Amino acid sequence: MKYRVIQWATGSMGKTCLRAVIDHPDLELVGLFVYSEQKAGRDAGDIARRSPTGVIATRNREEILALEADVVIHAPRIQPPYHHHNRDMCRLLASGKNLISINGHVYPTYHGSAYAAAFEQACRQGNATLFGTGLNPGFVAEKIASAASGICTQLESITIREVFDVSGAPDHDYVFNVCGMGSDPERMDLSTSGPVAELMTGMYAEVVALLAYRLGMELERVESDHRVVPAPHDIQARAGFVPRGRVAATEWCWHGIINGQRLITLSVNWIMGTTLPGYSTYDHWKISVRGRPGIDITMNLVEPENTQALTRSEQYAVAGSVINAIPEVCAAPAGIYIPPLCAPFRPRFS
Repeated sequence: MKYRVIQWATGSMGKTCLRAVIDHPDLELVGLFVYSEQKAGRDAGDIARRSPTGVIATRNREEILALEADVVIHAPRIQPPYHHHNRDMCRLLASGKNLISINGHVYPTYHGSAYAAAFEQACRQGNATLFGTGLNPGFVAEKIASAASGICTQLESITIREVFDVSGAPDHDYVFNVCGMGSDPERMDLSTSGPVAELMTGMYAEVVALLAYRLGMELERVESDHRVVPAPHDIQARAGFVPRGRVAATEWCWHGIINGQRLITLSVNWIMGTTLPGYSTYDHWKISVRGRPGIDITMNLVEPENTQALTRSEQYAVAGSVINAIPEVCAAPAGIYIPPLCAPFRPRFS
C-alpha cells in the first residue's frame, strides 16, 4: 500500500525528508506546508530539486487540515518556547492525521499530565498517533543506550555525550539564535528561565525521562549543568562571523536523578569548528554504561560517498528515522506512541 504523506516545512531537515518521501516507492506526497512566501505556490519537486509532483506548496493551514493523509512529517525549525508549535500539532492530530515530529515530543508526559492531555485529547478526537523521533532525541539514548543496558545484571549509570560541529551549517538564525553562537558569554542566560535553555531543556529533558521510563525507574527530577566556551580567536563560519571572546561552543548537560543519584546524564555539545580547546578530535556520540558489566559505545555518522549533494549525514539520518517509522506509526493505536524495545535493564520485574 501507499501511505499518503504531508510534509510540514522545508528547512534543511524538512527538505531532506521531502526528498525521501518523493523518492520512496511506497509513499505518496499529498501536501506541502511552507512558511516562506518565496516557496509558496511552487511545486514540491522544484523545492526538493526533483521532477514535478503536482503538489503545490502552501502557507494556508486550513488547506493542509482539509487534506486526506495518513501522516504528517512535522519538521519546522525549532524555536523558543518549546511549546511554540503545539497548537499546530494538535490541530493536525485532531483532523485525523498521524504526526511524526523531528523536534522532540518523544515523551510529553514529562512536562505534566495537563501538558500531555492536550496531545492525548487531539489524538482521541482524530483517532491519530503522535510520535517523536530523530537522532537525538529519538535514537541514541532512547534506543541504543536503552538496548545496551539489556546485558547488565546491575546498572549504576548511563552517560550519553553528543558533539556536533555547526560551523558548516548554513542557517544563520539557527546557528546564532537557537544554538547561541556569537552571543556574549556573560549575558547568555543558561538558567531554565532563559529562552534558549528553556527550549533545549524542554526537548532533551524528555529524552532523559523516556530513558528512565524504559528502564522502569522512577525519575525524581532532571538537573541542569550548562556552560559555554568563548572563541579563542575570530571564527569565520558558513552562517556568519564569531569574534574572539564570543560564544563558540555550548555545552548543555542534563542529569536524571533516580534514588537521589545522577543515574542518567545527557550531554549535548555544539561547537564552531575543531580549533576550540578539547575539540580537536571528537566522536558524534559516546555512550558509557556503568554496571555489571560496563559498556562503552562510540558512534559516528559517515558522509555518503560518490555524491555531489550538500545534504549531510545527519540530515539523511533524521529523514531515515522518520520514513522508516511511518508504517509502525500508522498502525499504532491513537495516542502518544512509545514503541516497544526488546529487554532493557530492569531493576524489578513487577
